[in-house]
Amino acid sequence: MNSPTKTVPRYDPDIYRREAILDPYPHYQRLRDLGSVVWLNRQKVYALPRYTECRAVLRDDKTFLSGHGVGLNGLTNRMSRGTTLNSDGAEHDIRRKLVAHRLMPRALRHMGEAVDAQARDVVDRAVTRQQIDGVEDIALALPLAVVPDLVGWPSDHRDHLLVWAAATFNVLGPVNAQAVKAAPATLRMLHYARRVVRERNVTEGSMAHEVLQAADRDEVSEADCAAMMLDYIAPSLDTTISAIANALNLFARHPEQWDLLRSDPALINNAVNEVVRHESPVRAFTRYVAVDSRIGGTVLPAGSRSLVIYASANRDEREWDDPNRFDITRDANRHLGFGQGAHACAGQGLARLETAAILRALIDRVQRIEIAGEATWALNNIIHRHAHLPLRLVPA
Repeated sequence: MNSPTKTVPRYDPDIYRREAILDPYPHYQRLRDLGSVVWLNRQKVYALPRYTECRAVLRDDKTFLSGHGVGLNGLTNRMSRGTTLNSDGAEHDIRRKLVAHRLMPRALRHMGEAVDAQARDVVDRAVTRQQIDGVEDIALALPLAVVPDLVGWPSDHRDHLLVWAAATFNVLGPVNAQAVKAAPATLRMLHYARRVVRERNVTEGSMAHEVLQAADRDEVSEADCAAMMLDYIAPSLDTTISAIANALNLFARHPEQWDLLRSDPALINNAVNEVVRHESPVRAFTRYVAVDSRIGGTVLPAGSRSLVIYASANRDEREWDDPNRFDITRDANRHLGFGQGAHACAGQGLARLETAAILRALIDRVQRIEIAGEATWALNNIIHRHAHLPLRLVPA
């Protein structure tokens, strides 16, 4: 599909160039103003910038498929075959059910005390230092303490995990400088995961161990085991790191909201939802259109791709009152930051658990979170998170 019908509004600027990645919201606003479906000339896809259309596509996984890949380039979509993200129907259900039960609320409740204790340790160390990098000292620390053990990643090969995980998202964007630069790290992570599967070098009782046992029972192919490991470790790290860092940044910039949360800790779950709505960890993924389909009054032809822009939908003024305002009393439970439908993020419960644990630990120990320098955003086609976040923690 090279061009849409003349009735579909077009957008010429590249929303994946460096400047747009660092500050995407003006582009999202212009896209929403143009219409419910907008043709992106650079990427040759139908962008969905508004909430209602994004939600409809995410909930119709029979028409809008993930099994042809969710990225913006064909090479990565072919390479990601065998993952839960890149599958549909019964194949997707089998892969997801295999290990997703470990991420269900009941299973996560058993982890709650341990995660809270780890969060307290992380925050205690940060408060002692007072002036910190919110990313390095808090946002990275808890997920790195929890996720690799849960997945079963070998303990002696975790130094590269963050670079590798970020790269696996970056290559799902268009073929731009970020994607090209990330490609070697993605291949290294995949090759290493395949080696782990061959050598059975996983933690006993972990997700990866369970996947290998399923391969022994011929429930999944051994060739898919490496991809399934990456299914959980990369998203569980990056989305959680993004949510925690964004929470720190937002509460530093909105001290009245921090005071409100400290005075009423019952708002913690609400606050997590509002953080994810306001600064969505995932920018956008595509869906393959299986048959001619009408969305927002526009017919999307079979064989085309729709770009579901979660981060734009979560700022859509048609759905949210004053959407650019950060307000932890808002009912943001219906946000699309973790997706919806069959392909909703399986690790969202873990991301919520860890983010809430950090906020609980901070409430007890920190009176104010202050900006202590210029924050920088990571250059990533898919993940929206800080690279550095200089903060000062004022002890309670």
